[in-house]
Amino acid sequence: MTDLFVTEPVADRERDLLIRAREAGIRTALVTEKALAGLTDTVHPQGLVLVCRQPRADLPPQPRLVAVLVDVADPGNAGTVIRTADAAGADAVLLVGDSVDPSNPTCVRASMGSLFHLPVLRARVPDDGWRRLRDAGLALVVADGGGETELGPATDDLLVGPTAWILGSEAHGVPAEVAEQADHRVRVPIRGRAESLNLATAAAVCLYASARAHETAHETKPLDPPR
Repeated sequence: MTDLFVTEPVADRERDLLIRAREAGIRTALVTEKALAGLTDTVHPQGLVLVCRQPRADLPPQPRLVAVLVDVADPGNAGTVIRTADAAGADAVLLVGDSVDPSNPTCVRASMGSLFHLPVLRARVPDDGWRRLRDAGLALVVADGGGETELGPATDDLLVGPTAWILGSEAHGVPAEVAEQADHRVRVPIRGRAESLNLATAAAVCLYASARAHETAHETKPLDPPR
């Protein structure tokens, strides 16, 4: 953080926060509620605005699980997937192509803080993104309603290794040229009459399937024989 703007009521209530901010070298300023309203696009500001530098993110060493969004323009969906990926234990999120800027205010709010401690990367050129993922040892798995493999117990062996789940926008799905170069195309089964799942729900199902496969493999891994 570089700057902290607060209204007087919040400053009175959060004195410890202001003290810690100043000790950390963060500039603080008291502002009126009208001035603060001009710093944010929320309808009911909470009386506090932070200005932060956007860190340069990269894939961590030996990632096991990465969520990839392709051409996802809706900031609420993107932020919710970032939050979901964090909850599922993913190592990073990669936004590819014409996806929304993760620093979009709606995306930041929808991430509920996950954006600040989960690496979130961007790759404007899709091929650059696929190369980074493959160089990191990740298999590319597309979530596709027309995929040849149904998500379930039969996919545990497929998901036990390092995996990048690729998801597209709700309107258009994953582009055909992306699906064609993936290692696997997996469909989430729909048991009822619903036409489809929304993006964040599909992401949760897929990411937690990978997390469960990883945990199961770890639990059943045989112990080394005694020496």
